[in-house]
Amino acid sequence: MVPEINYWAVLIATASSMVVGSIWYTPKVFGTRWARLANVDMDRPGASAVVPIVVTVVVSFVTAWVLAGASSIAWHFYGGSYLWSALATGVILWAGFTAARFITHDQFEGRPSSLTVLNIAHELVTIVIMALIIGVWPPAGTV
Repeated sequence: MVPEINYWAVLIATASSMVVGSIWYTPKVFGTRWARLANVDMDRPGASAVVPIVVTVVVSFVTAWVLAGASSIAWHFYGGSYLWSALATGVILWAGFTAARFITHDQFEGRPSSLTVLNIAHELVTIVIMALIIGVWPPAGTV
């Protein structure tokens, strides 16, 4: 079975991750705290955000695409609301893959637990918003 995917929802979900990141990492929100905890010098000379932003867009597209496919599969398997299937799938995948891997790597790298919490919370918000977009805009003909 090839899961049905609404690519417009995937593109909007991709864009939403950029909006979430732009707000989350603003100095007045969590940007200053994140930079301090991660030992990132935001004022370093010659620093460019172009490559990280391009990478983020590509990775966010892949994340939204996988989430859309997994949500479709979950909806076909469990039935019920497409929105709830997308939200449950997003939270389960976040917990099992994103949060678990962040925690493991941060423990081995000796990062502060407050940085880990900040990063996995950002990822949870990003995934939940992606799941909301994908869930309210299911592929044509599925719901």
